[in-house]
Amino acid sequence: MVSDGLSGKFRDKSHMIRVLNVNDSLALKTGGGTAERTFQISRFLAKAGAECTVLVLNTDLDNARIEGVAPAVVVALPCLWGRFRVPRLKLQAISELVSRADIVHLMGHWSVLNAMIYFVLRRARVPYVVCPAGALPLFGRSRLLKRIYNAIIGKALIRNASGWVAVTASEIPHFNEYGIPSARISILPNGVSAEDFECPDTDKFLLKHRIQDVPLILFMGRLNPIKGPDLLLKAFIRVCGCLDRHHLVFVGPDGGMLAELRELADQAGVTKRVHFLGFLSGEEKCAAYHVAHLLVVPSRQEAMSIVALEAGICGTPALMTDQCGFAEIRTVDPRLEVPASVEGLAGGLLALLDGTDACETIASDWRDFVVQKYAWTSIAPKFISLYREILVNSTNA
Repeated sequence: MVSDGLSGKFRDKSHMIRVLNVNDSLALKTGGGTAERTFQISRFLAKAGAECTVLVLNTDLDNARIEGVAPAVVVALPCLWGRFRVPRLKLQAISELVSRADIVHLMGHWSVLNAMIYFVLRRARVPYVVCPAGALPLFGRSRLLKRIYNAIIGKALIRNASGWVAVTASEIPHFNEYGIPSARISILPNGVSAEDFECPDTDKFLLKHRIQDVPLILFMGRLNPIKGPDLLLKAFIRVCGCLDRHHLVFVGPDGGMLAELRELADQAGVTKRVHFLGFLSGEEKCAAYHVAHLLVVPSRQEAMSIVALEAGICGTPALMTDQCGFAEIRTVDPRLEVPASVEGLAGGLLALLDGTDACETIASDWRDFVVQKYAWTSIAPKFISLYREILVNSTNA
């Protein structure tokens, strides 16, 4: 027991906290970084001693993902409308899940599922935490619908939470715009698990995808405007004459830009040096990180790049834009962050790759930095501490 003068079961740290994590998806292909964050948080919370259940939609959910999140347990709701991820309403099942939980953790923001859970939470008076992971600003598609969502429920959902989690400090102003004071926001970053990225057979990977054993620049993510693959391709076209051995590899599902990117590469005459591999996972994704000379994250907006951490754990440096919410990377080397523009990325590529050993020099420092600061094994207990603090406060309220 903790002698803090408080009553209730949450004084006792032996009590197993029951956490319900909620996100639209666990599928990495369609759910992206938020799905991966939910996946990793859930399994490491369970490993750290929490009883963790994950509520998601069944879209693109496979057995490997369900088994991989163990010892956390997955509950999947049917999806009625994939475009806006509208779940089939199963009020009794949702109510039972919420009533069993000590605390609920809502991931993302623009979510019909989150809205449904919010109504149940308010009725059941179960405390909840929100982690939008960079989703609060009105950015990207469907801005009118997002304004309507916020007016109806989104702003209330954020304001009535018991805890607020930012992935990086750059996300705090987004919460401020919703009326949440900076002092009440906890910064709990994305993490990475070294066990997921042990060195695979890279020769097999290169042979399968018909890629030469040359220095590779890697893009890992959805091919859509927010992720900035067009900025990277244009930057590569601009400097490829100076980097005459390097190839550019795009790994990720098409988010509406694949045809445009192929045409751009064709017009510039660089099709033999630009490769589009589609979505990769597991060993192949790991191999892509290991064979890459440099990962580039050219995002126009991002909370905190998970792929940069994944590359780092594989010993691959990451060049990021200043819109990725990861200014800390400058402490490893200031050349690793550049403006989110073609000019900025082109300058960054030349600074790191043009006839120097910069990447080799940076690689070990970047890996050490990631291991020391962003291991899920050290981040998960911080979540549990936050939950306990919230539960003690709610007990005394």
